[in-house]
Amino acid sequence: MSEANQRLPTRNGVGPSCVGLPAGPWATVLDFFADRFPDVSRATWLQRMAEGLLIDEAGAPVHSHAAYRPHTRLYYYREVPSEAPIPFEAEILFQDDHLLAVDKPHFLPMVPGGRYLQHTLLVRLKQQLGIDTLVPLHRIDRETAGMALFGIRPEERDAYHALFRERAVHKHYEAIAAWREGLELPLVRRSRMVEGTPFFRLQEVEGTPNSQTLVELVEQRGDWARYRLSPLTGRRHQLRVHMAGLGLPIRYDRFYPELDNSPEDHARPLQLLARAIGFTDPVTGQARHFESRRRLALP
Repeated sequence: MSEANQRLPTRNGVGPSCVGLPAGPWATVLDFFADRFPDVSRATWLQRMAEGLLIDEAGAPVHSHAAYRPHTRLYYYREVPSEAPIPFEAEILFQDDHLLAVDKPHFLPMVPGGRYLQHTLLVRLKQQLGIDTLVPLHRIDRETAGMALFGIRPEERDAYHALFRERAVHKHYEAIAAWREGLELPLVRRSRMVEGTPFFRLQEVEGTPNSQTLVELVEQRGDWARYRLSPLTGRRHQLRVHMAGLGLPIRYDRFYPELDNSPEDHARPLQLLARAIGFTDPVTGQARHFESRRRLALP
């Protein structure tokens, strides 16, 4: 995040998005935005400019007749018309001057993106707490519930992010998934994961492994079991891909092993929970350990 992003105010919990202006033929800023974002009508950009939702690095409104100046940056506040509500709430488990630990529900995105804006964990927390400097320290899939950490002070973000880059954070997940007779557990699943088709799905391919997960059995009942999953790397969808690759697809997974295009059902959440997270705080030196209060039930 640039210094300008940090300086500029949020609106209803939403920070501005940055756009770099390249060299090009546009006479006005309006011409550029209407051309660069064809899914947003010219009339909509005119309205946003009239409402002061397009600003420069000093926070001053940019008007529709403003001349185009390449190699500068502008900022705009996203809007999502007719955003569908998400009827689930997060629970704050811990807060001090440095960290915020939150128990995230299923279906709630961590940050704005696509068709989600106001109904995201970051925006809700900013609105609830009035802390514009909040930033997520790691990511959790929208479909996954459990522990999410946020940094509060901008000057401390790099120290916390370094923990995740250097794999100095211990994360444990819980999953309800199929039971397979004859599979020896615990085991470490290692594989090479790359983008698949469609682009938002990952797949395992031959090659040097870039992902590792420790899989342990907690309990088994009939055709289902509870597993403890400890990711040793942090690839997107890693746990879901690894479990499906083992023939143990996580219950209600709509992406793996096959893509399910039916309407999303809030009564059937992905049975994956970020159960616990622990690390030594790089700012205070304290041992930190947080656990979700949510529970997954065996069928």
